[in-house]
Amino acid sequence: MTRDSGEGTGALVVRSEGAEYVPLPQQGGGFRLLADSGATGGALGANRLTLGEGADGAGPHYHARSSELFYVLDGTVRFSLDGEMETVGPGALVVVPPRMPHAFGATPGSTAELLVVLTPGVDRFGYFRALGRIQHDLESLDSLRSEQDRYDVHFLDPSAWQSERTI
Repeated sequence: MTRDSGEGTGALVVRSEGAEYVPLPQQGGGFRLLADSGATGGALGANRLTLGEGADGAGPHYHARSSELFYVLDGTVRFSLDGEMETVGPGALVVVPPRMPHAFGATPGSTAELLVVLTPGVDRFGYFRALGRIQHDLESLDSLRSEQDRYDVHFLDPSAWQSERTI
């Protein structure tokens, strides 16, 4: 159930069973879409991300307008933060400021569960749905390249991250 005044100024209540789920193909991974910007008056967007064992969460990218907060609920996550590697476990909080290049994924041999919050919010549910289609080979990554400004996700060269992930 969602309670909202329609203006994004009321309380928002999203129960897990009421949140849209976008499955990812790696061992039970997926996005639980909790709050899009429109439902929070632009304050934030939030999702719960489950990563399968050793799965990438996102390749290198940055957000021009928003900060991104990651709270690790379970598992171990490897982050690239402006080229510096950081590994964190349950209870860790990582906040990435606007324009900082970052990437993340579950560490090899580990799954991960994260709460991810983007603030100020950007309507990104369409982005997560597209990622699900891309991960299932129903769409190409090129389909999102033209949407980088809309979703405030600006892709960067993945080669350093990919070589880090194979170590």
